Amino acid sequence: MIQVEHLTKVYGTTAALRDVSFTAATGEILGLLGPNGAGKTTTMRILAGYLPATSGTAVIAGHEVHTDPMAVRQRIGYLPEHPPLYTEMTVVGYLHFVARIKGVSAGDRPQRVNFALKSCGLLDCQHTIIRKLSKGYRQRVGIAQAIVHDPPAIILDEPTVGLDPRQIIEVRHLIQTLAGQHTVILSTHILAEVSMTCDRAVIINKGEVAGIGKLDELMQQLSSSYTYDLELVGDRQHIQTLLTQMPQLQNVNWLGTPDQPRQQLHISSPEEIGADLATLLIQNGIQLYEMRRSHANLEDVFLKLTTDDVAPAAAAPTPAEPPIVEDADA
Repeated sequence: MIQVEHLTKVYGTTAALRDVSFTAATGEILGLLGPNGAGKTTTMRILAGYLPATSGTAVIAGHEVHTDPMAVRQRIGYLPEHPPLYTEMTVVGYLHFVARIKGVSAGDRPQRVNFALKSCGLLDCQHTIIRKLSKGYRQRVGIAQAIVHDPPAIILDEPTVGLDPRQIIEVRHLIQTLAGQHTVILSTHILAEVSMTCDRAVIINKGEVAGIGKLDELMQQLSSSYTYDLELVGDRQHIQTLLTQMPQLQNVNWLGTPDQPRQQLHISSPEEIGADLATLLIQNGIQLYEMRRSHANLEDVFLKLTTDDVAPAAAAPTPAEPPIVEDADA
């Protein structure tokens, strides 16, 4: 459905994107994850046809963004980070307006608008002036305008930014209901958004793809070590001597003091050594009460892929959102 190959965007001497490639299948929710300034919004704007790439290609529903931009815009729904809503219009009036300029026929327009209202939970406030809605509901209107013309692909840039926890849950659930019927690309710098919403993730750092895959695969592939937390009884010096028989151990950290009845130990290794470690300790008279193993979590992977000493590439500037007084609760 969406195929991006070798996408590059250069501003003067600064590369905002460098050789970015990924695909999103029909019905998939793909997360575009990265720190602020990583190039996520630049990627989104190129896919939506609002920004030309310096080189590379982006194909959506069989149409190339650069060579056939009008066909692409008819086949995508785009929610920018700061949705340009017409705040003096009613919700239903605004959606009719968007449906008309998106090419929905007059005969199909009422059905499509009603579908968008229902899908986004806006039926009860469809006659409300948009400026009177809370930010959570304005975000729903933004998503509604992105789906009102029934596009095969939906592009959402930071869809939960600035929302309170309840609003985030509601918008997250709404996005999940779109899966299957649409291909969704969702950009965010919030780890929980990806882990709770997306099927796969593309991690971008300084304009480059740092990692791509299903979340469990990323955590499996990018984890550099296995970690073990042990609780045991025995002489600390004796245990330390035993551990020297396992040269693959990378770090051995004792918690607490040597005179504690139960010793706590944190160990890491580049390979799975749990069974051998337990056998070694037990066969040498150490009472092992507990041993827990864990792989790297999504936060570990994200930090590993996006943390270093080089400043991130500049992304395309986005205007600050003007303050809006919220008169209604989400």
